[in-house]
Amino acid sequence: MRTQNMVPSITVDPSYFKQKTNDGVDPRHQHGINIVIEEIEGIIKVYKDGHVERPQIVPCVPTAVADPELGVTSRDTVIDKFTNIWARFYAPKLHGVNSNTNTMKKLPLLVYFHGGGFCVGSAAWSCYHAFLAKLAAKASCLIMSVNYRLAPEHPLPAAYEDGLRSLVWLKQQAFCERDGDDNNQWWSMQCDFSRIFLVGDSAGANIAHNVSTRLCSGTILSPLIIKGQILVQPFFGGEARTSSEKYYYMVQPRHSVLNLAASDTYWRLALPAGSSRDHPWCNPLANGSCSGVAMMVCISELDILKDRELEFCGAMGRAGKKVEYVVYKGVGHAFQVLDKSRLAQTRCHEMITHIKAFVDNN
Repeated sequence: MRTQNMVPSITVDPSYFKQKTNDGVDPRHQHGINIVIEEIEGIIKVYKDGHVERPQIVPCVPTAVADPELGVTSRDTVIDKFTNIWARFYAPKLHGVNSNTNTMKKLPLLVYFHGGGFCVGSAAWSCYHAFLAKLAAKASCLIMSVNYRLAPEHPLPAAYEDGLRSLVWLKQQAFCERDGDDNNQWWSMQCDFSRIFLVGDSAGANIAHNVSTRLCSGTILSPLIIKGQILVQPFFGGEARTSSEKYYYMVQPRHSVLNLAASDTYWRLALPAGSSRDHPWCNPLANGSCSGVAMMVCISELDILKDRELEFCGAMGRAGKKVEYVVYKGVGHAFQVLDKSRLAQTRCHEMITHIKAFVDNN
C-alpha cells in the first residue's frame, strides 16, 4: 500500500425518458416505434422514445440469502418513500459488552454505493449481497448499502442527491439513538455514528467521492462524523484518453465488464445533456476536490481506469490530501463482485483486509 500526502460529447436529453405503463410496456412500442439510440449489449438498451430495457444480468436476492457461517443479519429499510430510495443493512454478530464502560461495543458504519455505470445495478444484486455480508463479518463493521435512482431516467446529480438524502436520514437515526427513541432502527444500538465511511465501487465510488465533495458546501450532518472515503475502482473519466484506456484491451481479462465503448456510453447516459467527459462529476481533476477526509483507493491492475485512478491519487496527494492506494495484481474491473476465479477470490480477501485496516486506523 502506498501513501501520498477538449471535445464535447453528446448526451441524451433526459426529457425523453418517460414512465412505463403498469404492465411494463410503453404503448408507443406497440406501434413499432423502437429505434435504439444507445446500447451496451446485454446490459442496457435505450430507445428514442425514452423506453429503457435492462436485462436481468444478475439475480436480485432477499435479505435472508447469505452465508449462515458469517453470522450477519441483513434487512431492507425505506429511506425516502417519495423517491423510492431504500437501503440494505448488514450487521455482524453482537460483540458483547465493553468491560470498561459496561456498554455494547459500537461499530463503524460504511455507507456503500453499488456500481453499474450509474445506469444498472441494485443493492439487492446477489453479487453485492454476498460481498457486503462478507465485508461486514470480516471487517467488523455495519454496512448501509444504498439503492439509488438510475440514469438515464434519473441522470446525475440524482444519485448524488440520493446519497446526501441517505446521510440526512442517517442523521435522524443518530438523534433517535441518542434520545433513546423506542422506534429506532434495529442496527443502531451497534452503530458508532462518529465513525462513518463513504464507500463504493466503480460508479458507486464516484458517488461516494462526489457526495463527500458536496458535504464541503455546508451540509450539516452533526452528530454524524465522516471519517473517510473508500473508493474501489472509482469510475472517473475525461476527454483525453489515458494509456490504460487506449491499450488495456490487449491485456484485459476476457469478457471484462468495462471497456472503453461501454464507459463512454454510461457517461453519455448519466451526465447532463450537452456535457463532455471533462465535466467535474466525471473528471475530478477538472476543478479539484475540497474533501478533507482520509481516502483509500483500490485499483485493479488490468482495469482500463487504472491510469486515471493513479492520476487522481497523485493529484490528491499533491493537494495535501491524505490518500492511500493499493493496486491488485492480475485482476480487472469489479473482480471482487463478478469474478469467481481463485485469483480474484484471493485478491478479494486482500481487499477486505486492507479496508479493515483503513477503517481501524481512522
